[in-house]
Amino acid sequence: MNKKEIAEIKRQFTPDRCPFTRISGCYVDGEKNKVMKMKEAFLSLSEEEMFKYFEILKKTLSGTVGKNLLDMEFPLQQEAGGGTQEYLMKLKDSQLKDEELLDEFYDKVIETFVRPDNFFIILVHGAYDIPRRGTDNLEQFDASDEVYEFVLCAICPVRLTKPGLSYNVETNRIGERIRDWFVEMPVTGFLFPAFTERNTDIHSILYYSKNPDELNPEFARSLLGCELPLTATSQKETFNTLVADTLLSDCTYETVKTIHETLNSLLEEHKDEPEPVRLEKEDMKRLLYDNGANDEVLEHFDEEFEQAAGGEVKAPIVVSNLVNTRKFEIRTPDVVIQVKPDRADLIETRILDGRPYFVIPAENSVEVNGIPIRTQPEEPQE
Repeated sequence: MNKKEIAEIKRQFTPDRCPFTRISGCYVDGEKNKVMKMKEAFLSLSEEEMFKYFEILKKTLSGTVGKNLLDMEFPLQQEAGGGTQEYLMKLKDSQLKDEELLDEFYDKVIETFVRPDNFFIILVHGAYDIPRRGTDNLEQFDASDEVYEFVLCAICPVRLTKPGLSYNVETNRIGERIRDWFVEMPVTGFLFPAFTERNTDIHSILYYSKNPDELNPEFARSLLGCELPLTATSQKETFNTLVADTLLSDCTYETVKTIHETLNSLLEEHKDEPEPVRLEKEDMKRLLYDNGANDEVLEHFDEEFEQAAGGEVKAPIVVSNLVNTRKFEIRTPDVVIQVKPDRADLIETRILDGRPYFVIPAENSVEVNGIPIRTQPEEPQE
């Protein structure tokens, strides 16, 4: 799914467009006991509750595609009879009315979701009548070819509110605040089936993780039967390792600066496109060749590519995970230099007295700890 397709689904999470038919949930304590279960029609909720659930469910479809939101395809064995895809299809088709299926789902989550504190499993069933788009790309709400039926799951930590003082209206005094159990925003969740090219895609699932560096791969593998791609941090580490190990002595400051300028230009060129910019293996090979890697060096690139992430490169690398569009950083054990990416040309490398240095022009408006300093010697007075 791309960001436009995700945004289209999220736009439905309002009282007047609400696609949700039923909601179910299970509150689990720190000992993995089912403390409370719920199951009811979504529109039977109070208006206040409805808005809170909309907020939580929108969050499950929020973040950066390729970082917090990950498309995962079911392996062939999971699409066979008895696989996770078949189970999720049954859950969707039941419209959350089958108590036995729901209990089985809760048990699977409790077994695979490793978390020391309490959490609340939220599961909603929805149906979205997909409006047809005309030649002018505008939605025709009175014309539809398909209904997108789905289940959306959000798993939220539940924690005690902080102790403190509050005003008590009944006693008209400031006193100790009553602490209660508060449902926080979700840390993980999924949408099944995926909504790909504005159609139902039963072969894929959209996975959400609040922390892109903690994707809970065992949870995704056991519950959903899918293998997660590398985390955003692992993608960057893999790319950096490939660049360093391939270029070796040619991995200079100027070369790395040029590579990052190329990647930033790619992001700028495609910033209005719904799909994230990705680098396949051949794209990375071309990038290195254009920046000094000769044919002899690139003969071993395929082997380096497989070894860079321990043989775990399962998907193209997302370019936005590789560069920071807000800063360009140079780091030594004792000093960190940061500049805007489009002003990296201000930094030069020089050899002075046989030692390498980074040189930065300091002509005007220089501050040290907030204090403006002089960078030019004062002209002697006549």
